Amino acid sequence: FKRIERRERDCTKAQNAEDAQDTIFCSEDDNSLYFTYSGKSNILEVKELNYQVNMASQITWYENLAQMKMPWKSDPHSHVPVIQNLNLKVQSGQMLAIIGSTAGGKTSLLDVITCRDHGGKVTTGQILINNKPCTPQLVKKCVAHVRQDDRLLPHLTVRETLLFVAKLRLPKFFSDSQRQKRVEDVIAELQLHQCANTRVGNEYLRGVSGGERRRVSIAVQLLWNPGILILDEPTSGLDSFTAHNLMITLSRLARGNRIVLLSLHQPRSDIFQLFDLVVLMTSGLTVYCGTARDMVQYFTELGYPCPRYSNPADFYVDLTSIDKQTAEKEMESRKRANTLANLFLENVKDFDDFLWKTTEGDNVANTLTINMPHNSCDQLPGALKQFTILLRRQISNDFRDLPTLLIHGFEALLMSLLIGFLYYGHDKTRLSIPDTTALLYMIGALIPFTVILDVIAKCHSERAMLYHDLEGGMYTANPYFFAKILGELPEHCGFVIIYAVPIYWLSNLVPEVEHFLLNFLLIWLAVYSARALALWMAALLPTLQLAAFFGNIVFSAVYLSGGFVISLKNLWTVPYWFSRISFLRWNFQGMMQIQFTDTTYEIPFGNFSFQIPGKLSMGLDSHPLYMSYLVLTSTIGIFLFLYYLCLRFIKQKSSQDW
Repeated sequence: FKRIERRERDCTKAQNAEDAQDTIFCSEDDNSLYFTYSGKSNILEVKELNYQVNMASQITWYENLAQMKMPWKSDPHSHVPVIQNLNLKVQSGQMLAIIGSTAGGKTSLLDVITCRDHGGKVTTGQILINNKPCTPQLVKKCVAHVRQDDRLLPHLTVRETLLFVAKLRLPKFFSDSQRQKRVEDVIAELQLHQCANTRVGNEYLRGVSGGERRRVSIAVQLLWNPGILILDEPTSGLDSFTAHNLMITLSRLARGNRIVLLSLHQPRSDIFQLFDLVVLMTSGLTVYCGTARDMVQYFTELGYPCPRYSNPADFYVDLTSIDKQTAEKEMESRKRANTLANLFLENVKDFDDFLWKTTEGDNVANTLTINMPHNSCDQLPGALKQFTILLRRQISNDFRDLPTLLIHGFEALLMSLLIGFLYYGHDKTRLSIPDTTALLYMIGALIPFTVILDVIAKCHSERAMLYHDLEGGMYTANPYFFAKILGELPEHCGFVIIYAVPIYWLSNLVPEVEHFLLNFLLIWLAVYSARALALWMAALLPTLQLAAFFGNIVFSAVYLSGGFVISLKNLWTVPYWFSRISFLRWNFQGMMQIQFTDTTYEIPFGNFSFQIPGKLSMGLDSHPLYMSYLVLTSTIGIFLFLYYLCLRFIKQKSSQDW
């Protein structure tokens, strides 16, 4: 009997050890409350989908030009099938994983479902959500798409990021306390308490970890409580433990009456066990689509049993991958993949949902229902509310970036002091006319170039987030445009003050307050004209390099036709007409009139000196002073209008989205 009792105690200890080992990977008890979608259950169906991509359209027009190819000419043989004869059906409460090797069609399938298949074409088949054809309007109402790369503002904390999104995405009848509670619920659900007050960060600013940043991206979409959550490579770049915890969270979200659809390369075995359904794809072919727990049995019956102690996902992804090391291996592996795909279609042709399962009813997942209000996208905050939220977000993010602000301020101060001290020391003897003319043109022409480069770089750093916010319907272009313009005004004003004030008094220009204020206003308008030009270039052109290149070309033309490098009366027809819209020309003309009007100069000539009026012609005094302010203001308005048109009608893709 003692031997039997000892054996029972050993078995109990072993069982407790196994339970303790299992709890290592579980962050919460499975019986905990879930952030549940309480709207109607959703059903996502893909029927006989065939999708092809125009590979020529994937090459941007500027890359074609770099290769001396005409961007409007396309190769008729460039259409490649990416998805072939795909059928699947997934419903609320299930997590479906699309696995397979690289270039298998996983991301393309997610893009087609979310109506973001730019450059591709659905040749046959259809995608249905609750028996309705999938449209961009329907996707915005019930589908949240978490991209592989994170699109977040780096200088906001996790809680601030979620609060701004909650104000933009939750219905307008939500009170501030309800929005705050929703944010805290999502933080608790995704276990972000430990980093809630930490800046998000990016590759240049230290912030949250990679796993936490991925969960923040999920939290941004989860805030408006969507019924369908789609994620592209959510575990990419994460260590195995962090990836497993993230997948546990996604599994818990799926069991909250929600569809979770995600793509992965080769998940480890304990992650594979969390899936309800699995789609195994290779080169656009569906090799398996069904319950995860039946996949090993299915392939075993076909003569491909999974070896003991092997990860089924690894083994079967390797089995179906196309080996392109040699032509013989590629032909053999492609033949095997085609055979397995044909066998699968034959085996599931009698199933209504085209899902392989051993017994009926296996695909029904148990969900826990909690009364969480469902959001209607038709009741989102209005344009004015969106503007105020975006304005606060813009100012908060910009003024948290202290290193950049200090660098820009030091840059303006240094250039002001360098020019000011160059002309310093003429308080008793006035500067000569040529020196004063050069000084005035230099004041208005030097600093705008640095402004153009800085603004273009900043806009392109925000372009990826802007593109996906606009595509996802978080806000429209109108409130973003006004928030962007007004949100950057404080920085612009501080920059101009630091630059324009020291340089004016150090260089001993007309020491009167009225002249100083008029001069300051001209510099303010000229620098803002350069800023508006940079905004237009950044929104018009898809890459930082292109925007900086063409911005430099436009500014060089403005600089050369400003009336200082060559007199306006000596310009031939084309540059002369361009000088009419050159903001440096009108800034130069206005500053010359302010400085030289009502001023006389003594010109020595041998033993004599001549008194000449300071109002010089130089082709710059043919218009009254107010014309300079009017033209500069109009130039700013034209550039901002062009910037607005680009926001409205040009997709603000970043270089990584092309």
